[in-house]
Amino acid sequence: MEILQIILVYITVAISFGYIMKKFFLPKSLFATKKVNTKACGQDDCGCH
Repeated sequence: MEILQIILVYITVAISFGYIMKKFFLPKSLFATKKVNTKACGQDDCGCH
């Protein structure tokens, strides 16, 4: 049972380390998704959004 707890601790530490690396140290351009802005108010941009 002790080995299972150790494995779970290592998994938790690895996930949290990966999250910290992604959140603070890796550039945002690696994870950028191209979103199309569907909010349009006609043919001219009236600045209402």
